[in-house]
This record gives sequence, C-alpha cells and structure tokens, in this order.
Amino acid sequence: MRTLSKKTQYSLRALYALARAYGSSPVLIAGMARQERIPKKFLEQILLKLKSHGLVQSRKGKGGGYLLAQAPESVTLGNVIRLMEGPLAPLPCAAQGACCTCPECADARYCETCLVMQDVRKAIAAILDSTTLAEACRRADHARAGSQALDELLLQI
Repeated sequence: MRTLSKKTQYSLRALYALARAYGSSPVLIAGMARQERIPKKFLEQILLKLKSHGLVQSRKGKGGGYLLAQAPESVTLGNVIRLMEGPLAPLPCAAQGACCTCPECADARYCETCLVMQDVRKAIAAILDSTTLAEACRRADHARAGSQALDELLLQI
C-alpha cells in the first residue's frame, strides 16, 4: 500500500488549521507553519496549489493571510487527497475507470488481486469522501478532550 506523501499530510494539516479558524480572521503563513510544524517554504507552495483549486483564499496587506474558501463541512478528505496524490487506488489497475493495467495482469477484469484492490479502493473512497474537514476536526477535538479527562483522572489517583 502506498502512504500519503508529506505534501498531502501537510496539506491536510494546513486545511485543518484553516477549518478551525473558519469564520474568523485570516491565518498568517508564519503562524500556521510554526503551529502545524510545516516548513514555511513548503507551506507556501501547498497553499498556492490549494488556492489554484479553489480550496483556500488569500488576502493581502494588514490583516491578510489565508482563509478556507469553502465551509469545512463541504470539503472532504477524499477531494484533498485526490488533488494532491491522484487516484485513491492502491494499484493503477484498481483506479476508478482504470485506463491502464499492471504489467502482471493478463486482464484486469479477471485478475484476482485487481478485483480485491478495487474493493479496497471503494472502501477507502467511501470513508474519505464522507469525512469532511469539520468532521476530522471534531474527531480530533473529541479524542483530545477524552485524553485530557483521563490525564486529570490519573492525576487524582
């Protein structure tokens, strides 16, 4: 299985930061880079790509910075990952509407591995396409709150 590139991981972290700031003032690149532990130059490139695809907006001048261009509830992780990585399929022959086959496949329609990997792609897509930035942030907040409550309980013991 392939893993998400650093570029994609950083893109998601930047979008989570912008989702948390949605509806308030723009976020400065320097602050976001520091908070999310993303190299500033790399973050600049990522934000330009996200901007060119309509996911973020920028404002210049005093009070400027970056903003999420859409509501966090409308941006799915699947869309972001496809934008940064391409198809979600673990193998080229398992991609939706695959136009290429693996050199090992005689015919992708009957290849055991390809058929299973198509199911893997569908399952991954179902999860990522139904998970929004807002939902991912809520899940992290819930996990953080649970961890803090456990820490406080352990301190009392």
